[in-house]
Amino acid sequence: MNGDPRTGTGGDPRADRTRARLRAALLDECRERPLAEVSVAGLVRRAGLGRATFYLHYPDLDALAVDACAEIVRDAVEALHAWRGVPDPEDPPSALTEFFSGVVPHAALYRALLREGGGGPLGDLLHRELRERSRRERELVGAPAPDLVASVVASAFTGLLADWLHGSVDAGPEDMAARVWRLLLALHTTPLG
Repeated sequence: MNGDPRTGTGGDPRADRTRARLRAALLDECRERPLAEVSVAGLVRRAGLGRATFYLHYPDLDALAVDACAEIVRDAVEALHAWRGVPDPEDPPSALTEFFSGVVPHAALYRALLREGGGGPLGDLLHRELRERSRRERELVGAPAPDLVASVVASAFTGLLADWLHGSVDAGPEDMAARVWRLLLALHTTPLG
């Protein structure tokens, strides 16, 4: 596979377009049935591509699903870092509320890739990306213990998102954004010395 499947950019515009068609077809399929019921044959038929083309770009449906869902990872990381200045615990960034609202339409697909507690291929990717961004942000401002806090933030958010998607946390998108925001601020301001 050429390029980075998480970003869809490999330098070859045709390959990028093909992967985009496959991602879109998968999201359409998953609106109609669970990921476990999606077949490569049905997917390539919907995308208007051949089966061999699918396997040129992805080893299996799970790899395509993670690629198709990589946008949620980028959106989550950006939403959690969408504020500047002094954060208000009572006013989460609008990007965070928009993130939780935007998750709802594809919740079944995300649940298939993000197990309760935050495991699974999407959870692993989210945790890794969020931990790295949080660590960099803390280092930039000279905050203490960037590695420690970044790991806690990534673990807490990934686990909460997964548990919310699986129904273990009862909250609407706006309420979830407000609760997560206050929790993350508490994690960032906990004295560590």
